Amino acid sequence: MDKLIRTDLAVAAERALLVCVEMPDSRLDPHDPLGELRSLAKTAGAVVVDEMLSKRRKIDAAYYVGSGKAKEIGTRAAAAEADLVIFDNDLSPGQIRDLEEVIDLKVLDRSEVILVIFASRARTHEARLQVELAQLEYTFPRLRHMWSHLERIAGGAAAMQGIGTRGPGERQIEIDRRLVKKRVGELKQTLREIDSRKVREIAGRADMFSVCLVGYTNAGKSTLMNLLTGAGVLTENRLFSTLDTRTRKWHLGEGQTALLSDTVGFVRDLPHHLVASFRATLEEAIHADLLLHVADAAHDDLEHQVASVTEVLAELDCKDKDVILVLNKADRITDAALVATLRCQYAGSHVISATTAEGVEGLVDQVRLRMRGGRVALRLTADCRNGKLMQYLAQHAQVKDQTWSGTTVEMQAVMGSVQADQLVRFGHDVQVLERSVAE
Repeated sequence: MDKLIRTDLAVAAERALLVCVEMPDSRLDPHDPLGELRSLAKTAGAVVVDEMLSKRRKIDAAYYVGSGKAKEIGTRAAAAEADLVIFDNDLSPGQIRDLEEVIDLKVLDRSEVILVIFASRARTHEARLQVELAQLEYTFPRLRHMWSHLERIAGGAAAMQGIGTRGPGERQIEIDRRLVKKRVGELKQTLREIDSRKVREIAGRADMFSVCLVGYTNAGKSTLMNLLTGAGVLTENRLFSTLDTRTRKWHLGEGQTALLSDTVGFVRDLPHHLVASFRATLEEAIHADLLLHVADAAHDDLEHQVASVTEVLAELDCKDKDVILVLNKADRITDAALVATLRCQYAGSHVISATTAEGVEGLVDQVRLRMRGGRVALRLTADCRNGKLMQYLAQHAQVKDQTWSGTTVEMQAVMGSVQADQLVRFGHDVQVLERSVAE
């Protein structure tokens, strides 16, 4: 099976010429159109030796950029002594084949580079399965191009066996297609089982308020998680440093505790098959009570990055979820007027720095408020033999007074209305005698 995945996925230490084709509807960073592709290439291990930006009104069916521009790319690549050409666009198998014939170098598109990075980042069994599925779904329509070198063998075989007979190259590609289809089916089934298990795990934590960090890659989600929970999550100044979801307890103060999860970062035009493959990893976001959308406030392309994440959330059916926009890296903004503009432009957002903890206290207060849905004062009785009930009250209620009578405790407590509504799950073991809005 290993031979079915392209061996040229690795681009480490190769000299790369970057090409970005800007279409009328492109959402490139106007300040640095090739900036994200440059970061992706460097993260994958390539050395960028030259860059080209081309504007077109429509895509060329054969070369994406047109035959003249393809020849120019080949000339520039030769002059820069490049080993490969990386496009900031998704190319069809035929376009890659035609470009490689003209340029006489290996050509990678945006999705393939992202796959390179994901493959190098996968640490857990689940992440590796998801990367393998994404690779195979990317590879499957390109198998004919990958087997093009066997056409000479097929031709020789045809000469020996008679005109019209199929050579071993064509038979082999059919075998590989069946193998890929079979493996894709196996991976999807395994990931569905993982997905179902994650749903059950999340459902088993229904008594805990769940918060999930989402956002553009390298926006500082892992740094913020470390600050809030002391999780010790790996933080690096590079793209996709986190592929596996991590969940930790988050003590919000005032007796309140939530579960906080970190997820894989998004990028502009994230390939749909990658979103589908990593659905199990993103299950925490899908089922979270609250999303913290973390964005890099100091980035020149902030508006487009926020829009890209919003689009991916919509694709995951999360567009109607409760979301707080967190504008991180405020410590990198030296212009106070810009901070004021951001607060005005993104009303309801929180400008913070996960590095210095600036503004984080206000964010925690807002999460507590969303978590409680308003505070209520309760007088209730509880059966202290119900361990889950007593644990729930200890986590979510501020006990003002309590009186014991055998195995029953009567208490005066303050808690969030959302958490108070969940007491019905414990049946007759808890009785709410009085309920009012807390002062």
